[in-house]
Amino acid sequence: MKLFKWKRPLNRTAGSGYRFLFGTSSAGKTVNERTAMQMTAVYACVRILAESIASLPLHVYKRGDKGNRIKAEELPLFFLLHDEPNPEMTSFIFRETLMTHLLLWGNGFAQVLRNGKGEVIGLYPLLPNKMSVERDEKGQLYYRYTRNDAEPPTLEGNSVILFPENVLHIPGLGFDGLVGYSPISMTKNAIGLAMAAEEYGSKFFANGAAPAGVLEHPGVIKDVSRLRESWNSTFGGSANAGKIGILEEGMHFHPIAMSPQDSQLIETRKYQLDEIARIFRIPPHMIGDLEKSSFSNIEQQGLEFVKYTLDPWVCRWEAALSKALLSREERRQYEIRFNVDGLLRGDYKSRMEGYAVGINNGFMSPNDARRLENMDLIPPEKGGDNYLIQGAMIRLEDAGIYANKAENKSTDKE
Repeated sequence: MKLFKWKRPLNRTAGSGYRFLFGTSSAGKTVNERTAMQMTAVYACVRILAESIASLPLHVYKRGDKGNRIKAEELPLFFLLHDEPNPEMTSFIFRETLMTHLLLWGNGFAQVLRNGKGEVIGLYPLLPNKMSVERDEKGQLYYRYTRNDAEPPTLEGNSVILFPENVLHIPGLGFDGLVGYSPISMTKNAIGLAMAAEEYGSKFFANGAAPAGVLEHPGVIKDVSRLRESWNSTFGGSANAGKIGILEEGMHFHPIAMSPQDSQLIETRKYQLDEIARIFRIPPHMIGDLEKSSFSNIEQQGLEFVKYTLDPWVCRWEAALSKALLSREERRQYEIRFNVDGLLRGDYKSRMEGYAVGINNGFMSPNDARRLENMDLIPPEKGGDNYLIQGAMIRLEDAGIYANKAENKSTDKE
């Protein structure tokens, strides 16, 4: 392993100093990646996107001589990406983990293990909150990672220097093109308001299903704390809702708090659900909000989710994987691609009509359609790979030729 030397303290990149954005939101709640995941809407959005990227087929393709693509199953990299990036996790878990890091921290990192020939033999996720992107005195990028003993023994020491060729880095949206900014930190006020509204609703039921108020006594109470504790233990909490209170010695109870409906708590919580869905560009119906959805538009929203939400993430992943795992010479011959065709398929009737159009117009064979439907292929000798067109179709300039020939033949007979 090469040694990394420097003569003076090293500087971080301009985009690395965004962590000041974390902390207390305007609503008074502390927002970071871990507390945000306690919000059901944030958890649902992160889970949907992470599982969607993880479930897409991921292949390494070899470019053919005729412009076609062939799966390069003979490459060790194909097995790493499609099946098992390391002995401890599957490809699904690996991609799900990195996508979760991307959505929460704005960056996904993985250590790239190589053999003596420079070939990739393993990929291990690295926690983004322990990684910093820095430059040496010559302006060259490198990565500094702080590890602990619970992590895989692929790194030695507590502070490890990694070269770019040994790191798979997928940056999210950022200001310098090198480091992505955390969506949680950038939208902490919206998430903090949702957390505050949720806490308010929880405390409302914890303190009693009836509004809080003031106990008024005509005389002087010697032990106020004892009276308060007695009242809370008897009537506080949702389990005590509806109990009848008995007031002695001329005492009166005066409610002073507003109900959740008066404070528009329910409306606030519903609006924040839409806010969080907007942050991650998730259709509200996918996280359980069906208020503005119907049977006629849910399918269209699902297709828009693939086109406008998943596609940018897929392009980001493909570019980062190709850059980190393929050399410049290899990128001329191979490419790494996700397959989103399955998610873009419509209902059964629409698919069948589309296949019929493709087969009748000669740009699909019967086996092309059967592959998309995961059906057994028709043997080639029975015409499964044939490309067909309608025999009655002729060129526009040939229209009338056959009619003229038939007329001339009839004239000659006469």
